[in-house]
Amino acid sequence: MSLIVHKYGGTSMGSTERIRNVSKRVAKWARAGHQMVVVPSAMSGETNRLLALAKELQPAQVTPAVMRELDTVAATGEQVSVGLLSIALQAEGVDAVSYAGWQVPIDTDSSFTKARIRRIDDARVRADLAAGKVVVITGFQGVDDGGNITTLGRGGSDTSAVAVAAALEADECLIYTDVDGVYTTDPRVVPEARRLETVSFEEMLEMASLGSKVLQIRSVEFAGKYRVPLRVLSSFTDWDIPIEQEAKSGTLITFEEGLKMEQAVVSGIAFNRDEAKITILGVPDKPGVAFRILGPVAEANIDVDMIIQNVSNDGKTDFSFTVHRNDYPRTLDLLRSDVATATGASQVAGDPRICKVSIVGIGMRSHVGVAAKMFRTLSEEGINIQMISTSEIKTSVVIDEKYMELAVRALHRAFELDGEPAVA
Repeated sequence: MSLIVHKYGGTSMGSTERIRNVSKRVAKWARAGHQMVVVPSAMSGETNRLLALAKELQPAQVTPAVMRELDTVAATGEQVSVGLLSIALQAEGVDAVSYAGWQVPIDTDSSFTKARIRRIDDARVRADLAAGKVVVITGFQGVDDGGNITTLGRGGSDTSAVAVAAALEADECLIYTDVDGVYTTDPRVVPEARRLETVSFEEMLEMASLGSKVLQIRSVEFAGKYRVPLRVLSSFTDWDIPIEQEAKSGTLITFEEGLKMEQAVVSGIAFNRDEAKITILGVPDKPGVAFRILGPVAEANIDVDMIIQNVSNDGKTDFSFTVHRNDYPRTLDLLRSDVATATGASQVAGDPRICKVSIVGIGMRSHVGVAAKMFRTLSEEGINIQMISTSEIKTSVVIDEKYMELAVRALHRAFELDGEPAVA
């Protein structure tokens, strides 16, 4: 008997009819003899609706006390989902019980709206599983030491599901979404994109961090750390397909040693439109200048992505970095008002019309010339590279936003990602 965790996204839970289909699918797995834990998201659009209501009422200054109440409000969406799904399972003749995160409990720190899981007490869940029940647990939320409800940030239901799977030492965690797996790139940009049968945790983590929206980054980190096998598959297939067929569908995210020895050099092309570039010109080239620029940015809770510093010329250098486009105006104001004066920079310039395009693949470790091939491909398309960032298994470039789709299509062809279904 296997212990399986199912996670269902908001679109899968978007209506009573879809919830009924989820219950039929879960019931099928339970009747086949599997111990089942289910982690559903709030119904599609519900969290946005709840937070919009709160925004109408909240004061201009968002204090920690307000953040606490925002979590209390946002957490109710998942609570509705687990209750409805448990009712639907009982209508299918399955003994099911639902729990909110604080009832399990899922213990987190006190960082409201972006809490991190510290531990999960699995005793209550294991007792129910031993009694033959299907356990339905809210995603996205937990409880801190003070008994306050906390939420894990957007996409936190994926993290909840993987954390529960890790705590229970589940045989596999199945992430049901509105897509049927992980693709070599977004099929909306490249119709020839292929679904990957398997992909390594490292590759998936890079893809998630570089713009792929299939899985939330923290869930992949968690799965890799605790060695939880993940499978991404569609909840919109017929619920009554044979379990043997369903269990092999989608994309398996697994450990590198479980993949084929000879991998494709590049497994996928990721991209992110939500980037903006900031350049500080004429900065004194001396120790500590990078901290004097990025220290205030970090204190403002602004995430920095790619960083590049040019060669020194007459004791001056230029310093560029990228941030999320939503943070661009605030970062620019901060640098122009404080940092430029403190560092003696001659100018602060910015460009919000950029994007990041990346190639990812564990095969890059053992092949030379991969980055050169990427750069040549972009050059042949007349695309100028503004910034470059590399790791063992990825190369990212910043380019003008208007060339993004052209770059993705060209790279997809150049690395021969079109064609038969792929094993990453």
